[in-house]
Amino acid sequence: MQTAFPETREESVADWPLGRRNHALAQLYCACFGPGLKAWVECRQCGEKLEFEVDGNTLVERGTEGGGARTVSIDSRVFRLPTSRDLAGIAAVGDPSSATARLLDLCLVTDDAAERSHPWSEHDVEAIGARLAAADPLAEILLDLHCPLCDESFQETLDLSIFLWSELESRAKRLLLDVHTLASAYGWSEAEVLSLSPARRNFYLEQVSA
Repeated sequence: MQTAFPETREESVADWPLGRRNHALAQLYCACFGPGLKAWVECRQCGEKLEFEVDGNTLVERGTEGGGARTVSIDSRVFRLPTSRDLAGIAAVGDPSSATARLLDLCLVTDDAAERSHPWSEHDVEAIGARLAAADPLAEILLDLHCPLCDESFQETLDLSIFLWSELESRAKRLLLDVHTLASAYGWSEAEVLSLSPARRNFYLEQVSA
């Protein structure tokens, strides 16, 4: 991330609020691959393959809606926005309720050990979750999906970090295949193939496959 955004090299991305991280990932994806995020998921009911496309520019715009606040206050308690480091800290917690409680403990800004050990009620979880979501609207990206085959409607979470990495990996493999194809056909070195512009490389690939 620091390579794409040099001005952030003195910062730890793991300590960014999730919305800021996702905003940067959306910007990076749009800059590298354009605004269309295309993928597919299986219907949870019947397994049908459902294709979808998300507008990356809309995600970038949505990421500015929180106003830049780093904490929220509710019932005299202050919570900071969750970060990637927080998610890593609860990754091994198998029970969703326990994981949620642990996340609230991590985000609670206090030096009072007794307050930190206080159990979280269902009302606490809902109220605090709503305030955090409003303050950081891009922290969790939920897609509303509908299956035309079985009429099932459900939500799916879009993980931009996984999505971007998968796209980079796919493009890298495709580029290596292009290198192999042109090197085999023309005897060029990898450096020579990579020095070609995308337009010229595609032209030679078309000639090889003609």
